Amino acid sequence: MDIARHIALIDELCFRPFPAGHGHHLVVLSGSHGLRGGDPAERAATAGQYEKERDAVDALLAGRWGESEILGLQTVLLRTERAGEITEPWAELSARARVAYVRQARGTGRWVALAVADRDAADEVQLLAAVTEEAPP
Repeated sequence: MDIARHIALIDELCFRPFPAGHGHHLVVLSGSHGLRGGDPAERAATAGQYEKERDAVDALLAGRWGESEILGLQTVLLRTERAGEITEPWAELSARARVAYVRQARGTGRWVALAVADRDAADEVQLLAAVTEEAPP
């Protein structure tokens, strides 16, 4: 767990220009390489570890930008599947994670989201950070 490295990357993404054609950055802070479809107990342990890591990053960001809001992504996923009206990175986060810790990064005009991607057992477990100008749905 390298919280300082995660914070530095999030800081950088709050000011880095977005890639052409995208209004967001989505990065993997930590990943469980090789746990695709693996042992459910091992996946759960890894997800628990990443939740602790997410909470540690979230606590440091709270000192700067205030408390995060917890965004339940199930409703976002349903809206995406039904109408396709959800913008990125919210649609992708909803497909990969159950909740996101979201806050606006003061002075940047951007939103920061932290999520543990563990929804699909066929994919690896990951700690994700998204930075976007799009407000959460």
